[in-house]
Amino acid sequence: MKALLSKVAGGPETLVVEDIPSPTPGPGEVLVQVKACGVNFPDVLIIEDRYQMKPPRPFSPGAEISGVVKAVGEGVTALRPGDRVLGNASWGGMAEEVVTEPHRLIRMPDAMPFDEAAGFILTYGTSYYALKWRARIRPGDTLLVLGAAGGVGLAAVELGKALGAQVVAACSSQEKLDFCKTYGADEGLVYDRGPLDHDARKDLSERFKAACGPGGPEVIYDAVGGDYAEPALRSIAWGGRYLVIGFAAGDIPRIPLNLPLLKSCDIMGVFWGSWMDRDAKGYAQHVDELLQLYADGRIRPRISARYPLDDAAAAIAHLGERRALGKVVVTMD
Repeated sequence: MKALLSKVAGGPETLVVEDIPSPTPGPGEVLVQVKACGVNFPDVLIIEDRYQMKPPRPFSPGAEISGVVKAVGEGVTALRPGDRVLGNASWGGMAEEVVTEPHRLIRMPDAMPFDEAAGFILTYGTSYYALKWRARIRPGDTLLVLGAAGGVGLAAVELGKALGAQVVAACSSQEKLDFCKTYGADEGLVYDRGPLDHDARKDLSERFKAACGPGGPEVIYDAVGGDYAEPALRSIAWGGRYLVIGFAAGDIPRIPLNLPLLKSCDIMGVFWGSWMDRDAKGYAQHVDELLQLYADGRIRPRISARYPLDDAAAAIAHLGERRALGKVVVTMD
């Protein structure tokens, strides 16, 4: 089979596409013929050894997959060959076949195409877990989304609206902000690309407050980090919930702890991948609710760029350069 491989730590330019032996599922495993693989920010990090998971090389990046079950190992009864599935494989998805555990796979709705399925569970799963299960967002809350035009950010915009929030999108360009408004953002602002000095951070905090209203946002969804985190936290409402999603700006921020004290607010980590392994019952309910929102037409992945497997490294570069609007997907056909 053909696979995109990381053989040495580095950027997308270090990746190669090669033919390698097809994997065989062991006991309790499932072999999936991959049809499409969503590209996500962890793919940028994992190939540079900057992600919390560091698989042995050579490995294929790509967690968010859709495809068809090709074979199952001993003891697997929940799935069978021919089933259409989507799921989170952790890594290995940018290949024509991947082996994973059955609890990481979900039967696809009949009407869902493979490219949308490959942009569904990680992005919407992360954002739904963050907003509903961690922040317990309520109708009428103001939700500020940093990095709103990216995959998880746009999912947060859609889900925030579906959950009754007033959504404020923060983006790095007017094009991205206009895009977010077509997906439900009520208000928004364009922030400067970093690094930001003290005066620029102070000004950005005032702009967050102006966009969100005098009380500030009850929930902040931060997929960017870097110099943007502190200004956002300074704008938060009394008793607000600040969701730490990721660090697309490249730097892990340092937060003065007097800020959560003065605002009596919570800073909440969001590690959806670990939660899904720890709470099987909660995760099953979570998936059912997301699939119902999809069936009702209230959420739908927006695929803005498709790359063939031979150009998968360029797909990762596209995302890493923060050019993506919605989802970037690698297709195998």
